[in-house]
Amino acid sequence: MGKIIINGRVCEYTDETNVLEVIRNHGFNVPTLCYRKDLIKDFGACRMCLVEVEGKGLQAACNMPPKDGLVIKTHTEKIRKIRKTILELLIANHDRECTACEKSGNCELQKYALEYDVQPTGKYLTREVKIPIDKSSPAIVRDENKCVLCGACVRACEEYQGLEVLGFANRGSQTIAQPMAGKPIAHTECVNCGQCAAICPVGAITIKSQVEQVWRELHNPNTKVVVQFAPSVRVAIGEMLGLEAGTNLTDKLYTALRYIGFDLVFDTNFSADLTIMEEATEFISRLEKGENLPLFTSCCPAWVRFLELKHPDMLNHLSSCKSPQAMMGSIIKEFVPKYYEGYTSENLVSVSVMPCTAKKAEALREEFKRADGTYDIDYVLTTQELGKMLNTAGLNFKKIVGEKADSPFGKYTGAGTIFGVSGGVAEAAVRTAYELVTGEELKDLVIKPMRGLDRTKTVELDLKGKKLKIKIVNTLKEAEKCIKEIKEGKADYQMLEVMACPGGCINGGGQPISCNEPIIREQRAQGLYDDDEKGQYRKSHENPEIKELYEKHLEYPNSHKAHELLHTTYSNKRKDCYISIGEKEE
Repeated sequence: MGKIIINGRVCEYTDETNVLEVIRNHGFNVPTLCYRKDLIKDFGACRMCLVEVEGKGLQAACNMPPKDGLVIKTHTEKIRKIRKTILELLIANHDRECTACEKSGNCELQKYALEYDVQPTGKYLTREVKIPIDKSSPAIVRDENKCVLCGACVRACEEYQGLEVLGFANRGSQTIAQPMAGKPIAHTECVNCGQCAAICPVGAITIKSQVEQVWRELHNPNTKVVVQFAPSVRVAIGEMLGLEAGTNLTDKLYTALRYIGFDLVFDTNFSADLTIMEEATEFISRLEKGENLPLFTSCCPAWVRFLELKHPDMLNHLSSCKSPQAMMGSIIKEFVPKYYEGYTSENLVSVSVMPCTAKKAEALREEFKRADGTYDIDYVLTTQELGKMLNTAGLNFKKIVGEKADSPFGKYTGAGTIFGVSGGVAEAAVRTAYELVTGEELKDLVIKPMRGLDRTKTVELDLKGKKLKIKIVNTLKEAEKCIKEIKEGKADYQMLEVMACPGGCINGGGQPISCNEPIIREQRAQGLYDDDEKGQYRKSHENPEIKELYEKHLEYPNSHKAHELLHTTYSNKRKDCYISIGEKEE
């Protein structure tokens, strides 16, 4: 512990790694564009966090470690002038089409320009040549004309996923952040996780929106639009509606989606339960045969693409189960016309709401194309996109009365809801696998060692004398370490759960912007755990609608019928780095 004098006040510090964190922890707001608490590497590029340190002059607070006795001023006239000049320079070189920008209202440059009353002055040279916008990806859009060279996207790609898809090119005023050799992002090893968009402080990298397409379908009198939404959406979307992170809006979301025009509202938690039935059965089969272990979970499309691009020789370890989004897409297109009058394969439009930009790419996989040329999922909205739609519709969530999802395909268990957080898939699978293997009831459903947001966890379990070891990781950088362990014969676990985003789907690239703040992830995770705790059913195999689906249509888990509808195949996708990923016309 030490003490720093900040603006004349004595401020204690403990384990903060830099002066900026000490300043913010004591209630002073120092601006920065490049600093991100969750990123390890200090960058110090924007210089917005300059402070005056007695005896040391101007210092970047994000790069300076705290030291007992420092005397710091954060908002002197000199500092304010410097910050205003930095902002003027950035804005002079910035595409200022703010009203048309996806990040407008959530842009840090816009926010600071307003705070410091910055106007275009004409004192500085503006960008002479406009760089073409990269729309090649199904998940994100890159606009270098808005880049402020904060380096957050470059660092996130390397620190979270270990991929280095983005980097700096050129020098001086010509410096830009781009994929290698200026290739379109779709021609790279990008896995579509969207963490670059989540961490970008401006509109240089944004989510590829399908909001207008979905509005058109909702207003089309000749279509029947069906929607599903993922576990973590319910505990994050409230942040866009003025509510606290972790607030569970499940029932109100069912109502709100009907209000804005969706004809049927289902819950992806239902297909998460379905995934457990298929994946747990597949896992037990592999354990008995001793084949292709450890089994890799297949719910995260960024992780699947990572394997297909980087380690196609390991695809035999990947579960053949589709993700919950894809399973629900199959169920909707296959059975809704049979259960609901007026719905046909021609007029049915399937929409999913996901925390994840990679789900947009997953929906376009050739494996998920139907015989008539359509896809199981027609449109994928992120949590952010749905939040904008709800705000456009002017819904007051404080006055909305909650309803239930449509049935069947709407009921879910607590096991399904915890899918949204790292460790949740494995915990849900164990709840079912334990009872299938032992024939006994699992009393303690909370497996605490599987919880928490650490990047890697290893859990040992005893299934009535049968030892089981499971490894849980989030971020592909950690997954790469596991692949190395397995290839070197050092892995002693039978299951590997991987989620590409830090903390899991609760922190997906399509969630409300949190700049990867750990406290926000914790609140969202707790919201899902609370939903599990209060659920009527907490094991996937207890879901009555899941039982009915097997009895009427699928026979039993891993049956031939189940495989046709709920499983898929994977293949070497390295060629995708050199050709464009197919896009549907907008």
